[in-house]
Amino acid sequence: MISIRNIVKQYASHRALSDVSIEIESGKVFGLLGPNGAGKTSLIRIINQITGPDSGEILFNGEKLNQSHIDRIGYLPEERGLYKKMEIGEQIIYLAQLKGLTQQEAKQRAKKWFTKLGIESWWNKKIEELSKGMQQKAQFVATVIHEPELIILDEPFTGFDPVNAEIIKNEILELNRNGATIIFSTHRMESVEELCDSIALLNLSHKILDGKVKEIRNAYRTGTFTIAYEGEKITVDGGAPFTINSHYPIDGGYELQINLPAQTKVNDVLQYMLPRASITRLEEVIPTMNEIFIEAVGKGR
Repeated sequence: MISIRNIVKQYASHRALSDVSIEIESGKVFGLLGPNGAGKTSLIRIINQITGPDSGEILFNGEKLNQSHIDRIGYLPEERGLYKKMEIGEQIIYLAQLKGLTQQEAKQRAKKWFTKLGIESWWNKKIEELSKGMQQKAQFVATVIHEPELIILDEPFTGFDPVNAEIIKNEILELNRNGATIIFSTHRMESVEELCDSIALLNLSHKILDGKVKEIRNAYRTGTFTIAYEGEKITVDGGAPFTINSHYPIDGGYELQINLPAQTKVNDVLQYMLPRASITRLEEVIPTMNEIFIEAVGKGR
């Protein structure tokens, strides 16, 4: 869908992007991650043709990115971009017409989305009368009303309570199931694990990590496991096929966190533990995206 090739962007003495290349598959949810100042917003603005790169190119479905692609993109910026004094229904229709819809099409789709999100009563309200989260809801409708092929969401959950964040999350997933490709930029790593198929991590203008979320998490596995067991604390002797990181009491028993050497199997752990304890839980501790983010950015610095 989107092929980003060797993009460089310089602002005066600040290098925003340094030879960044990323492939975004059609029909997938792609996470664009990085700390503040990493270059995410600069790249998003280039994809939206708000600014241009100093060198490199972007292909949209195999074609060099050009103005004809703008109507096929929906962009939800982190900043509020709606007119504060304008009634919401009128504003959504106006923005939809800018994306190529007729007034009748825009009105029909707007009413459908307002009903879907339970905001029918907002039609004649002004943006300045709404909370930040409710403004974001209206802006989300403006982003997707023209049914774009590519949807770019920059911190889409900003200002939402957990209930409304879940509503928007489900709408994002439904749009993706219906064929939309989604670029999702966020600092909320739990959302990345829930929503994203693949990610790229930028830091200090460089891409430092990319790939499928599952493969990246597997690559950061450390052979760490947690074992919970019932009863009194057992003694783990030198014949154990693992090393112990921690051993502490929990309700009704104890919990061990262990490391397995490369050739050791989980069955070896069970063979050692079962004669000694009544095991209630044995699971691998796979790093979260948040932990991977912190480690990768730390190495990059």
